[in-house]
Amino acid sequence: MTLIKKVLVAGASGYLGRYAVKEFKERGYQVRALVRDPEKIKTHGAHGEPAIHDIIDEIVTGDVTAPESITGICKEIDIVFSALGLTAPHSEHTSNDVDYLGNKRILDQAVSENVSRFIYVSVFNQDKMADIPSIKAHELFVAALKQSGISWAVIRPNGYFSDMGRFFTMAQSGHIFMIGEGEKKINPVHGADLAKVCVDAVEGECREIPVGGPDIYTFKETMEMAFNACGKTAWITPLPFWLAEGGLMVTGLFNRNLADLFSFALEALKFDHVAPAYGTRHLKDFFAELAGVTH
Repeated sequence: MTLIKKVLVAGASGYLGRYAVKEFKERGYQVRALVRDPEKIKTHGAHGEPAIHDIIDEIVTGDVTAPESITGICKEIDIVFSALGLTAPHSEHTSNDVDYLGNKRILDQAVSENVSRFIYVSVFNQDKMADIPSIKAHELFVAALKQSGISWAVIRPNGYFSDMGRFFTMAQSGHIFMIGEGEKKINPVHGADLAKVCVDAVEGECREIPVGGPDIYTFKETMEMAFNACGKTAWITPLPFWLAEGGLMVTGLFNRNLADLFSFALEALKFDHVAPAYGTRHLKDFFAELAGVTH
C-alpha cells in the first residue's frame, strides 16, 4: 500500500501557488495550504488562476511575518513547496521580511520536523540582478536552504503569464510607457505549466531548474500582442532608462518598498530572459482569455 504524501504549499493564494495546489491534488497528494486570507481562494484569480478552496485538505490561516501564527506549520508534512514572496509594495514589510525571513521560519520548522524535501521558487537570471533588494532576499533564502541539510530543489522561472498580464491591463487603458526600446527577449511560462515542473521536482537530486515557456518574444512584441488582444491600436511610448532611473531615485525618497520592487522591474528590462522551454500554453491565448475571447 502506497502512503499518501502530505505537502505544505506556502503562498497558496498567489498565481503559481493556486496552480501548484491543483497539480499536487491531481497527483494524489494531501495538501495543507498556508494563506493569509482564506476568502481569497474561493474565487478565481485576476489572471484566470483557479479557485482552490474546495480542493484543499487543510487550510492554515497565517502570516510568515507573525511567527506565532505559523507555529507547527510543518507537523506531519513530507514535502514543503514555497512560492511565497512579496509581489506588491507593503506599508510595513520588505522583501527581506517575507522572501527571506518568512521562508526561513518555515524552513526552520521543516528541519525540526524532518521534512524530506523543500521546493522553493526563486528567480531566473539572479546573478545579473544580484544587487536588487528582492533578489538579495530570494538568494539569501536559497543559501539557507542549501545549508539546511534538507533535500532541495530551486525552481527559477523567468516570468509568469500573470506578469505579462500587467501589460494587458496597461493596453486596456489605451497606452503603455515602455522603459527602453523593448528589444530584450523573454519566454514567460503559464502557471499551470510551471506547476508541473515544480511537482516533478519532488523527486530527484538537489538541483536548480531554470524554466521558461514555449514562445520567445521581445518585450515590445508582448505589449503589441496585448493591444491586439483587447482590440486597440498599439500606442507605446519609449522612455529612456536614465529617466526611469531618475524616477526610481525620487520614488525611493518617499516609498522605499515601492522603489525596491520597481528596481527589479527596471533592471529586468535591460537584458534577455530566455530560459529552457517547458509547457504547451501560449501567451497569445492567455491574452485572448483575459479579453474574454474564446478560441
